Amino acid sequence: MSELEHDEAAPTPAPGREALTPDGAEALRAYAARTREDADRPAAVLEDIALNGLPDPEDCTPWEELRERKLAQLHAARGHVA
Repeated sequence: MSELEHDEAAPTPAPGREALTPDGAEALRAYAARTREDADRPAAVLEDIALNGLPDPEDCTPWEELRERKLAQLHAARGHVA
């Protein structure tokens, strides 16, 4: 269960705001945690570049290849729609 137990009283929302259900608040917290995790990945890469410098271009994947790979993934996930 979350920090706020279901049997505890929910905090009163600020004026002009609507209270969330306990399940809605928990879902929002879970979304925030996933968003934080997703933001931590590029932040770690930027910190590594700041600390160690840019990687050797010979060791990198060209952006065109990455783009084509992503487009192929999106096409496969979409399926064949007539």
